[in-house]
Amino acid sequence: MTTAEPAWRTSSRSTDSGGNCVEVAGNLPGVVLVRDSKDRSGPTLTFTSDAWRAFVSAGTPISETFRSR
Repeated sequence: MTTAEPAWRTSSRSTDSGGNCVEVAGNLPGVVLVRDSKDRSGPTLTFTSDAWRAFVSAGTPISETFRSR
């Protein structure tokens, strides 16, 4: 039996200037992996697919969070 390797994707908001970015691997059955793009050998968070969808859907777009008042 072959185990699939994570297919990591970097945030579209990521830059080469060393910002705070994450990578996500959503190609594995039933789980989503998340890691720091600056420390790829560091710890990895594991979410169930349902928990990841709930986490992402609970987020507020940056444009709304930091808009001028």
